[in-house]
Amino acid sequence: MNIDLTHTTSSQINAALVKARRAAGFPAVGMVLTLVIVTDEGNHYDALKAASDASREHPSRILVVIRRPGRSPRDRAQARLDAEVRLGGETGTGETVLLRLHGELASHTSSVVLPLLLPDAPVVVWWPEDSPAVPSQDLLGNLAQRRITDAARTEDPTATLAHRAGTYAPGDTDLAWTRITPWRSVLAAAMDQRAVGQRRITVTAAVVEGEEHNPSTELLALWLADRLRVPVERALSDGPGITAVRLATPEGEICLDRPDGRLALLAVPGQPDRHVALHRRSTAELIAEELRRLDPDEAYHHALCHGLDSLGGPGRAPASEPAAAPAPKRKAQNRKAAAR
Repeated sequence: MNIDLTHTTSSQINAALVKARRAAGFPAVGMVLTLVIVTDEGNHYDALKAASDASREHPSRILVVIRRPGRSPRDRAQARLDAEVRLGGETGTGETVLLRLHGELASHTSSVVLPLLLPDAPVVVWWPEDSPAVPSQDLLGNLAQRRITDAARTEDPTATLAHRAGTYAPGDTDLAWTRITPWRSVLAAAMDQRAVGQRRITVTAAVVEGEEHNPSTELLALWLADRLRVPVERALSDGPGITAVRLATPEGEICLDRPDGRLALLAVPGQPDRHVALHRRSTAELIAEELRRLDPDEAYHHALCHGLDSLGGPGRAPASEPAAAPAPKRKAQNRKAAAR
């Protein structure tokens, strides 16, 4: 069921939601959270499709905020709110409201969104493309328990990660981090297999191979450097995404190799090689994973704040060696690059 509203208000949108639920035979509200998507006209379809697929696992009220401030002074002076209420069909058991904020109203999104939030339910804000410089200080981000960004969508992902490290607040997360969850799980399991009844594996160095300017590759290297306290080098490959992780040990090399983006080969010294399903997941799967837990992600915080200056890579020092330039200076350079 779709209800189109023009020149509307938040109270009229709430009334339309109640009317749509009754017409569809859903008098009770069965959503567990409110997901706010802040995007633009050109990217809202893909983001809404991913959120709708994720809501089948997490029934939620999806609010899609599309700012349309206008180009001319006349357009910017005319404030107007248009909305589209969707219930049933592709939205599953949840509710979807598309909010188009015209003119000056585009600068006051929190005033429009606040009355539409589910009472006594968590709030998650997702910026699929452009995100604020400090998500926790954004008016919408300040309403949320979880704030999701995506460094892979920025012009300089590495500088973006450095900026995120300096502005991190509990509840911040990034889809670049979510993408490496299967890699972290397989590597942790490979290390734990030798810990039962045998001497624990000692890792002396590590190499992470991936595409250039891939933030997930950088975060995986940072996570390994933080957890293993060993030098981690960054090697470039043709992709797609992360292609291999190699851990040097006294017994031999532990290698997790995924050249095609689908199936990986895990080689552990003293054990037969085995294949591991490690496909590149869709955005819907990533969002569904993020919605499973709404508490602060301490592992992401520790890996992110381990510092990009300590990360090794082509032409750079390994994690355990001092960087060529003083850390404060390099952090300032990263912040300037992110600002540009």
